[in-house]
Amino acid sequence: MIETMTEYVTATVGGQLFGLPIARVQDVFVLDRLTRVPLAAPEIAGVLNLRGRIVTAIDMRRRLGLAPGAVGKRMAIGIEFKGESYGLLIDAIGEVLNLSSGGREGNPVNLEPRLARVSAGVHRLEDRLLVVLDVDRVLDVGGALAEAA
Repeated sequence: MIETMTEYVTATVGGQLFGLPIARVQDVFVLDRLTRVPLAAPEIAGVLNLRGRIVTAIDMRRRLGLAPGAVGKRMAIGIEFKGESYGLLIDAIGEVLNLSSGGREGNPVNLEPRLARVSAGVHRLEDRLLVVLDVDRVLDVGGALAEAA
């Protein structure tokens, strides 16, 4: 069997390391001005203008059911989904890791259910567990994103 490698952009949310396949990532940016959207799902932090594109910002802490983070400069990972632009709000951006597909495992049975809902598997690194984000599942906020758009 031929080992294929996948590059992941890593990010931290609530102390947990996540990886997004680099092929799904459009850009990484510091959040500037965010406009709240009335009656939007709690996970929708608002919308912003990024170089002329309207981007829906998804608060990953809220999406994962975590407490709000410290107020300060927030980072976001820009992704495209079904022709729309989204920004996943994260605590910190990490490095790009090139990992073997053979090292990716299914979700462990003891993986926290909130993580398991948005996980496409895990990679066991030397000192941490990298949860591979399933972008489609992250953006499936019970149809709320479609209604808010």
